[in-house]
Amino acid sequence: MTVSPPVAQRDAIAEPGVGRVRWRDLWSRVGFVIPALVVVVALLWAVFPGLFTAQSPTETAALALQPPSAEHWFGTDATGRDLYARVVYGSSQSIIGALIAVLVGLVVGTAIGLAAGAIRGAVDETLMRIVDVLLAIPALLLSLAVVILLGFGTTSAAVAVGVTSIAVFARLARSRVVSVRVTDFVEAAYGSGGTFFGVLWRHILPNSLTPVIALAALQFGSAILQISTLGFLGYGAPPPTPEWGLLIAEGRNYVATAWWLTVLPGLVVVLVVLSTNRLSQALRGGDAA
Repeated sequence: MTVSPPVAQRDAIAEPGVGRVRWRDLWSRVGFVIPALVVVVALLWAVFPGLFTAQSPTETAALALQPPSAEHWFGTDATGRDLYARVVYGSSQSIIGALIAVLVGLVVGTAIGLAAGAIRGAVDETLMRIVDVLLAIPALLLSLAVVILLGFGTTSAAVAVGVTSIAVFARLARSRVVSVRVTDFVEAAYGSGGTFFGVLWRHILPNSLTPVIALAALQFGSAILQISTLGFLGYGAPPPTPEWGLLIAEGRNYVATAWWLTVLPGLVVVLVVLSTNRLSQALRGGDAA
């Protein structure tokens, strides 16, 4: 008996904590709308920074270490550069880097999990042992090792962070593929003459992606934190290029006299990360209120 696609989709995702996302309900709730707006503004900062500030992120704008004011919303740094402009322009380094990191983890990890869950046998055992090794290495240590091999810079840091998330995506994708491949609609697809790769591409993969995409939203916030950490340690974008982690590092020597140099960029990072985590909960089918 052939199962219709809507029923197949429903059967494939019917598990606790993972459900269909009701976008109309989500957009009517403040708990979803506010985080979504925060993420949208951060993305706009990254793509169109000139729309949000007329100040230069690298040129002196006023006297050094001026507190926040109507003219300089976040104050100025130790060389007189506008801190708000540096935060806005720095978002392109942190956010685009996080997107690259998530893309690396999502594509490579999902491919590994798909191959392991669908082929099984020796392939599954080999790939999962490699994944276990990756999980056994602390994420920061692994990212530092990769970025040292690739060289310093935002792109290298993004790839390094992406490598640390491959194992997480692989394990989740494999678990979903294993559960989906034994469902009735997959058996019906094989019984109707479907080939291995055809069924894998048309039925198993699409019905396994819902929790993987939700994990990608969660990993986006984690990637921002990790890239900011690498930037704070000096492995990200070199000065004077603005980057959120670098901005916090530059202000750590002035905490007692110019608190805004570390507090305000840090608050931006925290706000964006918490907002992405909230959106991830909504995508996973949790309460968005």
